[in-house]
Amino acid sequence: MRAIWSGEVSFGLVSVPVKLYSATSSHDVGLHQVHDADGGRIRYQRRCEVCEKVIDYKNIDRAYDDGEKSVILTKEELADLPADESKEIAVEQFVPEDQIDSMVLDKSYYLEPAGKSAKAYVLLRSTLEDAERVAIVTFTLRSKTRLGVLRVRDDVIVLQGLRWADELREPEFDIPKSRISKKEQEMAASLVESYSEDFEPERFNDEYQEQLQTLIEEKLEHGEEIDTEATFGETDEDDDGEGNVVDLMQALKKSVDARRKTSKDGKKPAKKDAKDDEKQDEAESQSQKKKAS
Repeated sequence: MRAIWSGEVSFGLVSVPVKLYSATSSHDVGLHQVHDADGGRIRYQRRCEVCEKVIDYKNIDRAYDDGEKSVILTKEELADLPADESKEIAVEQFVPEDQIDSMVLDKSYYLEPAGKSAKAYVLLRSTLEDAERVAIVTFTLRSKTRLGVLRVRDDVIVLQGLRWADELREPEFDIPKSRISKKEQEMAASLVESYSEDFEPERFNDEYQEQLQTLIEEKLEHGEEIDTEATFGETDEDDDGEGNVVDLMQALKKSVDARRKTSKDGKKPAKKDAKDDEKQDEAESQSQKKKAS
């Protein structure tokens, strides 16, 4: 891992020297664009609309247009902004974690102690754990002032970016009112119970990326023309020939039945409580008595 930023976390008069590392990475297969006729690589050029010349990045400035007037902001002007020089992650508040709306969460970073001694780092970490709160912070990264939250993950302090309040959009639509029957609610609760398990992120795979990698490997080995049906098999259709299910109760019942069948096959056992086991044993006992008679 390579540090992308270094500075210090400050709360009160306490300073904690840290290095910042990206905590996540993309597993997407890297692709580039080509001309479909001859496979030639597509390149993008920064071309000026006035002189029509291709411009080097070092000669490009930024500009803002309000619809009537335009102003150019030079690299020197942007670099002189006070926030651009900050190397501080400033603690602004300590708040309960449940007050952080998950919709405002952004990219995550690991913080590593950067000084010779990790005492200040350990102090901050234990303070967060003992207080059972997270720290709201402001910091500057890549010339932009950002909002974030510090939390502890295992033994590491994690900085997670937060979106600013005015970046969260409000829904501009109304939800139609609809009456839900008690039976529908009970069936939905049964469906939830049949899917209730502990979250295990390792169980889930990005099937698209896996199939894309398979496609690439097949084309590298066998050339441009490949049999996709032989490679991936026939596509399973969800439609059972009855058309779209519009009855909510029927859809819930089918879902519960399908989940129960999956559980019986031993793929994903559903959780049951003692009462469920008693009811099932009683039902099986009555069924056996009827068969015997």
